[in-house]
Amino acid sequence: MSVATAPVPAAVSPEMLETEARHFKEEFAAAHEAVGRVIVGQERTIAACLTAIFCGGNVLLEGVPGLGKTELVKALSRVLDLDFRRIQFTPDLMPADIIGTSVMSTDEHGQYRFEFRKGPIFTQLLLADEINRASPKTQSALLETMQEHSVTTGGTMHQLKEPFFVLATQNPIEQEGTYPLPEAQLDRFMFKVVVPFLNRAELNEVVSRTILRTAVEIPKLLDSDRIMALRKILDKVVVTDALRDYAVRLVLATHPGTDFAPLRIRQFVKWGASPRAAQALIRAARVRALSEGRAHVAFEDVRHFAGEVLGHRMLLNYDGQAENLDLAELVQECVKNLTETM
Repeated sequence: MSVATAPVPAAVSPEMLETEARHFKEEFAAAHEAVGRVIVGQERTIAACLTAIFCGGNVLLEGVPGLGKTELVKALSRVLDLDFRRIQFTPDLMPADIIGTSVMSTDEHGQYRFEFRKGPIFTQLLLADEINRASPKTQSALLETMQEHSVTTGGTMHQLKEPFFVLATQNPIEQEGTYPLPEAQLDRFMFKVVVPFLNRAELNEVVSRTILRTAVEIPKLLDSDRIMALRKILDKVVVTDALRDYAVRLVLATHPGTDFAPLRIRQFVKWGASPRAAQALIRAARVRALSEGRAHVAFEDVRHFAGEVLGHRMLLNYDGQAENLDLAELVQECVKNLTETM
């Protein structure tokens, strides 16, 4: 399929934009390679996390224990030179344990006052480990933070340091004693990435590294200022009207009541993806285009992370749940159906 293009805005030099795209590609590839020195396999997972960081999104990782999710966040924080905190979500965790609390203290004149003590959420890379083990009340403490990158307590809003990124994990097997994430919480995750189990070669490599304990040096390649500068390039990436409409139609295809929905969507889906999904598709497509060295978005860029963007935002109806349908397969049906009708 040919790539749709559009004129670059007059304020942006095409040559400068191409140069910025080339630099973005080099830095993205270098960060990906550096993280890959620590994390065996999981190429798509690493790419998804880097994509989300560069465009200001959050990621929900779903996978069994031992796949290196924590090591992934540590490696990202090192390569990107960002502050890192980890919160172990448990049933007794309270919102104040995450955002902080006000305590009574005295000033230099001996006067009593309330002082806000910041919680672990005041960081840049936050690992919310086993997020579905905490109660809905505690989970809701992340809603404002994930969307607006701020914390409001005692009537005062505290802005978090940019870039801010939440990477949450959950175990798909052990569900006893867990609290499923509500739709409002899921919608604030740009991606939901299912972390696959390692193949034979990858598992052998993990065991070898663990036994030999070979030290891997992780370089610091970027920092906060550079990441924020790279984010500004995204707004310059050309997205044609046809590509924007393609992303919109792809989101509408997940809704059973629209003309774009395939047969099985109409049969088994109760509710489709939200408007945030269309925004996420475009943002992710811009990052992928730049990571390929292009200053314009192609149709393949929009489709590339469709599964990670749309799947967790869809809700199966009773029949769909009874059939235990795979949402990832339904998303691919939407992509295939829309591509065939173009």
